[in-house]
Amino acid sequence: MRARPDRLLALLTGAGVDAMLVSALVNVRYLTGYTGSNGLALIGARTRTFITDFRYVEQAAKEVHASFARVRAPVNLLEVIDDALPAGELRLGFEEAHVTVAQLRQLRELLPERVELVAVGRLLEGLRAVKEPEEVQRIKAATGLADAAFERLVRGGLIGRTERELAIELERDMRQRGAQRASFETIVAAGAHGALPHAQPRDVEIRRGELVVIDWGAELDGYCSDCTRTVAAGEPGADARSAYELVLEAQLAGLAAVKAGVSGRDADAAARDLIEAAGQGEHFGHGLGHGVGLEIHEGPRLSWSSEDDLDAGNVVTVEPGVYLPGRFGIRTEDLVVVREGGCEVLTSVTKRLIVTD
Repeated sequence: MRARPDRLLALLTGAGVDAMLVSALVNVRYLTGYTGSNGLALIGARTRTFITDFRYVEQAAKEVHASFARVRAPVNLLEVIDDALPAGELRLGFEEAHVTVAQLRQLRELLPERVELVAVGRLLEGLRAVKEPEEVQRIKAATGLADAAFERLVRGGLIGRTERELAIELERDMRQRGAQRASFETIVAAGAHGALPHAQPRDVEIRRGELVVIDWGAELDGYCSDCTRTVAAGEPGADARSAYELVLEAQLAGLAAVKAGVSGRDADAAARDLIEAAGQGEHFGHGLGHGVGLEIHEGPRLSWSSEDDLDAGNVVTVEPGVYLPGRFGIRTEDLVVVREGGCEVLTSVTKRLIVTD
């Protein structure tokens, strides 16, 4: 964490600014270690300051890296920005994707004419996309925890239990194993409901012969995991097995394509071309994957419209699917670390079709 502010500083000159106001809490956490709900960071060659209100002063003393000066402010933290900035004319970068129109107006009212506000895009999101070894280890730990909870769930059987019951049990198990929370709302979707990629669990019992899509993840020490498996509640039939094998073949092709230097568009095509060749292209409507880290959806994106290239240290999902309305859905998803010559799969759950009662 110590090097993160320095890495950001190295980008500021290229962005045409002298300092940067970091307001997105996930980026504040990335830079400083702070996990509270009201905080700002100022980074520049002549300033390295963390700002919060009285509620979080003691928390910040424990969490914020020692290289940051800490300033106590009113609840509206913007009121002290001028005092925290170095003297003289200054070009101050801000995160336009995270600053509201009202906040920008207030900043312009509060800051003197010597300070010029400059939108700097997603500098920090770019830094966060390449994970440090410590971050990879945290994601790997979250993945292992989530995998163990899933395997326990499936051993208990699915038939006769409701989607919602299974989702709650999976989330409870992850928390009992040490997760702070599920990293997103758990999906358990049986039969035709599984054809909705973002289905919400229902109070509907799972019936014999149905495919069940389970998409789950754990947040541990601030970092997320993400995995999907499609499980058969009893024998699903030849059509379902054939579709499952198609998705698995596409997923393996996507995994084989993921390595440093490959574009997100080309990685997506490696899986998508197989599904389209099988006549199911219209039933795979989302991208192949996305980055995962402090947030469940980060850069880079793997999709037909992606403009991202993969870098060593990215942590991304590889998750093709086929969704047949009125029948079933299938998705197979692994979480991987991008390496120079390929990728390291973090997910340990089998990808063979699990048939359970």
